[in-house]
Amino acid sequence: MDKSVVKTGRSLQIVEFPHDGVTAHFITAQATEETMHSVVDQVTAEMAARNARIAFQYVFGGRKFYPKAVSAIEKLDWPLTLLHGDACSGSTITGTQFIALSGAELHPVMDGDRKVGNWYDTDDARYCLLGDLRADDLSLGREAQAQAVFEKMETLLKQADMEFTDIARTWLYLNHLLEWYDEFNVVRTNFFKEKGTFDKMVPASTGIGAGTAAGEEMVAALLAVKPKHDGVKVFPVASPLQCPALDYKSSFARAVEIDQPGSRLLTISGTASIEPGGKTVHLGNTGKQIELTMEVVHEILKSRDMDWENTARAIAYFKDDSEAHLLEKYCLEHNLPELPVAISHADVCRHDLLFEIELDAVKAR
Repeated sequence: MDKSVVKTGRSLQIVEFPHDGVTAHFITAQATEETMHSVVDQVTAEMAARNARIAFQYVFGGRKFYPKAVSAIEKLDWPLTLLHGDACSGSTITGTQFIALSGAELHPVMDGDRKVGNWYDTDDARYCLLGDLRADDLSLGREAQAQAVFEKMETLLKQADMEFTDIARTWLYLNHLLEWYDEFNVVRTNFFKEKGTFDKMVPASTGIGAGTAAGEEMVAALLAVKPKHDGVKVFPVASPLQCPALDYKSSFARAVEIDQPGSRLLTISGTASIEPGGKTVHLGNTGKQIELTMEVVHEILKSRDMDWENTARAIAYFKDDSEAHLLEKYCLEHNLPELPVAISHADVCRHDLLFEIELDAVKAR
């Protein structure tokens, strides 16, 4: 079995993925301001029944909902990353997404008195998942805050005896991204050069324009993997229908695969309507942009002997959230299985991009 999908109602999807004695639980839930508390209670109960501990959570809602989301969890024992574009409306909560783990001893990673993630061991590798990473000094300018967050990633990974070059996947949320994405890319590229990232592997990534809890210029999350033997491979995966993002000076891989004995995890970067030469296509047409983007993602999946049914979690980003129904329309017209996808109202990395999707897929050998 590649994975197991457990549905506990229309508003909650749980995908279970066993690997190397550990089971990862990917939970995608619909939620509103009124139901967030009950959704968190339901997810907590579901995970307790599986002897699983929540390791990570996204909340899709404007920064005004952050205090309520935190208060909905009596004792916040995991990092909560707010993800919703305050450059857009940020007026509603559209859902929440969790990652939980069973069968592993979770070791906390602390940023001062804040728990920002966990690391854990299997026989084959060490894994670390961190979220809600911010600069300590919010008086710094945008590029200085980005630099501080990358430095913090490196510092915190040392608690797990890991290096910056062990990072397989990043999520980077920039306040008013469209105003400084080029400058951000310079900071990221220079940091990667300094740390030897280009000599090892450029991670997969999502870069999105999202308002943050306290107005930080950048908030980040990451997944790092440190193999214990040569039987574990972590490597970049090309997109058959797109050029490498490095070709237009954006330092991320189109996808990264974590290949371990008995299972594979493919994490696909934020993907949008970009043609092989790197230009945006289908200007002003969200439906057409969705069509091309989904075709690009599908070809990446097929290149690794996977398909839509292998999806463990996905996030779809819309510049105009009133067009979110167009993704559902596409899925129905193309007979896709019901995907565990959360919707976020956020700016994509170009003014003319109207839609982006990221996706994780899993498969057992």
